[in-house]
Amino acid sequence: MVLRSNQVKKGIAKAPHRALFKACGLTDDEINRPIVGIVNSFNEIVPGHIGLNKISEAVKAGVRMAGGTPLEFSTIGICDGISMNHEGMKYSLASREVISDSIELMAQAHQFDALVMIPNCDKIIPGMLMAAARINIPTIFISGGPMLTGRYKEKKLDLISVFEAVGKVEKGEISEEELKIIEEYACPGCGSCAGLFTANSMNCLTEAIGLALPGNGTIPAVYAERIRLAKKTGIKIMELLEKDIKPSDILTEEAFSNALVVDMAFGGSTNSVLHLAALAYELGRDFDLNLINQLNKKTPTLCKISPAGEDRVLDLYEAGGVEAIMKELAKKNLLNLNCLTVTGEMVSKNIEKAENLNPRVIRPIENPYSETGGLAILWGNLAPGGAIVKESAVASEMLKHTGPARVFNSEDEAFKTIINGKINTGEVIVIRYEGPKGGPGMREMLSPTSALVGMGLDKEVALITDGRFSGGTRGAAIGHLSPEAQEGGPIAALKDGDLIEIDIPNKKLNVKLDQSELKKRLENWVPPSPKVSKGYLALYARLVSSADKGAVIKR
Repeated sequence: MVLRSNQVKKGIAKAPHRALFKACGLTDDEINRPIVGIVNSFNEIVPGHIGLNKISEAVKAGVRMAGGTPLEFSTIGICDGISMNHEGMKYSLASREVISDSIELMAQAHQFDALVMIPNCDKIIPGMLMAAARINIPTIFISGGPMLTGRYKEKKLDLISVFEAVGKVEKGEISEEELKIIEEYACPGCGSCAGLFTANSMNCLTEAIGLALPGNGTIPAVYAERIRLAKKTGIKIMELLEKDIKPSDILTEEAFSNALVVDMAFGGSTNSVLHLAALAYELGRDFDLNLINQLNKKTPTLCKISPAGEDRVLDLYEAGGVEAIMKELAKKNLLNLNCLTVTGEMVSKNIEKAENLNPRVIRPIENPYSETGGLAILWGNLAPGGAIVKESAVASEMLKHTGPARVFNSEDEAFKTIINGKINTGEVIVIRYEGPKGGPGMREMLSPTSALVGMGLDKEVALITDGRFSGGTRGAAIGHLSPEAQEGGPIAALKDGDLIEIDIPNKKLNVKLDQSELKKRLENWVPPSPKVSKGYLALYARLVSSADKGAVIKR
């Protein structure tokens, strides 16, 4: 085995390099071993990340047990919840590119032999996935794990419970005092927020796609089992290095299909499609959104985990986790079982002993919640490039809906109107100029959608946007409309009162206008000035692709 790190440590010419390693306290023996980069996204502001130092220490112990030298470095991590509903959310998706770039810089500059990625929250996981694909050296993932479920009066809680409670206060259903109690108990400790939101969706999909050991997505953050898994991960990376198993060997088209099928089955975040498209871009592949609907048709929905139902990721863990879901899916040949994973084994071996321990949480495939999957791509004159909806979290009354548009040019404007009770039953809220370029940064719309739910309007009002949604969003919330308004997409031409037709079962999203009228409006449209003129966001807005291409920096 020829080590990449030999370029920074072998031979007479590298004596200065070895001197610098020794300045860090390394012995000759440690320098001579394979050097494994431990990418730790620990910080003290993100609850999913405050416990990552313990994970890192366990990983390093595993690497040392297996004969390697672990060297840790950090990357940034933004908390989507704290950055929600203000200017900070413009930076969340944009941070994904900084994360992937910073890992590339560190890994290539120091010639690590292998990498262990330690993410936990929304943009950190896909940022690390993108880096893994780009660098393409042996790599394995170990997340910090999900948060435990909050409880109040025997009712399960999570972060979204707090967002929705804000709307209930405005409607007069609960008092501010009760909101305070919900705030106290919703998030009981460290970990990624307890529902199947973007962070937990992506951690589960990292497992499903083959880049993490079984249990990565669902073992709770505070369980000793996760520490043991971290040690096993450290040991396993040395095996991957010995066998030269790289991300390109694992991230095949069949593996992507497996990840999407699992995503459909458990009703994951709409953001997972955005991130898988970005991962495909790093591999030099096209990501066809039509594949989503093809898989949607044949993949049953097996879970109803928050925000789609009352179960949380803890319940999924206790029911058998991702492997149990995959075992159910395999019964109808919906997975490719011959995909290689970081266990060194194929998917078939990984799920061989898996068992569905709670058929209420993970429905048997013979008795699904729905015969179709949890995500859908909509097409039409409002979304020539596609739009996405979490179908499994839409009330049956809203699967088909036609209503007049209420048009807003920012999330802030829309949220203020919603919270002041000025949205009418049947309307379709349109929030535009919040896409990757227009935002810039494609803000999540959790505050408006949660307010609608809290005010009891989620079965009466739809929302469409060229922005995106939190994995915690539920209701008829349709995002990622492409092309976005800032690029002259049809959403830019909408006016108050235009009739919007939503038909989720038939995958359609249209405005009832003559094509000539729509064309005339777009010809007369003048793009607004960029909202940001300096700093990283200005650069991001100039370089970023549309949402249907993954909102990636075009390189």
